[in-house]
Amino acid sequence: MADSKRVLLASPRGYCAGVDRAVETVERTLDKHGAPVYVRKEIVHNRHVVDTLTERGAIFVDETDEVPEGAIVVFSAHGVSPEVHKTAAERSLKTIDATCPLVTKVHQEAKRFARDDYDIVLIGHEGHEEVEGTAGEAPEHIQVVDGPDAVDDVQVRDESRVIWLSQTTLSVDETMETVSRLRERFPDLNDPPSDDICYATQNRQVAVKAMAPQCELVIVVGSQNSSNSQRLVEVALQNGAEASYLVDYARDIDLAWLDGVSTVGVTSGASVPEVLVRGVVDLLAEHGYGDVQTVTTAEETLTFALPRELRPARNPR
Repeated sequence: MADSKRVLLASPRGYCAGVDRAVETVERTLDKHGAPVYVRKEIVHNRHVVDTLTERGAIFVDETDEVPEGAIVVFSAHGVSPEVHKTAAERSLKTIDATCPLVTKVHQEAKRFARDDYDIVLIGHEGHEEVEGTAGEAPEHIQVVDGPDAVDDVQVRDESRVIWLSQTTLSVDETMETVSRLRERFPDLNDPPSDDICYATQNRQVAVKAMAPQCELVIVVGSQNSSNSQRLVEVALQNGAEASYLVDYARDIDLAWLDGVSTVGVTSGASVPEVLVRGVVDLLAEHGYGDVQTVTTAEETLTFALPRELRPARNPR
């Protein structure tokens, strides 16, 4: 049995374009302006990334009122409400917005449908930073629905003018279950003009679905407060893995998880640097899982430009 131990490595995994842009935004801001640079909330939900940037001189705060007047503050990839922009302006803060463009798209949809006087059902996790930012665009029009069981509490003014939007990092399957429950209640429910769940979230879930039926164990590298990483654990368990755990680092792996396991699946959330995945693969190799096979379900080539303030100046002709 020992010689049949193997690792299935999901692809795509790890950094998405929005996270890559957000982390680079903080790094470039530090390069350009020197420490300290303030960041509202965790730039992305990953402990290693936050710790690394803290060592370089980033100071993470919960609210803009903790930032000294006139200082530089970076807004995280998850986006902020207009109220946050307003308080930053009142304190004369220099803001650099690292909101993921895919989150910004959902904000624009929320504003547009609020202007058209729709009731907006925002499917997402209550209290998540992204949901707070989107809901803050039109609080009088938006109600948050946290999963299928919350659908019964939705109240609308006109059943023909209801639209659903969603947090970008949800499970595709659970979101569609919530949508179908909503549609049972509101048959005229409108769909968003384009898919809100981000391409990277979907791609990582599809890769895990392809891999999970062959795995007794799936290890997801990611932090506990990372919504998309948590969803990968759920997707693994729903699609045939006998066990699945979320770990920040290889050292968090309990070796008892490997007892009797011949195939271990490994993936990582969209805010996880590849070095952490390598650490997990190396640890598994030390315990006999030297055969690593990649399971590829998509190729990702998308990149996002940095915020305007950080783009190199164009040479005048």
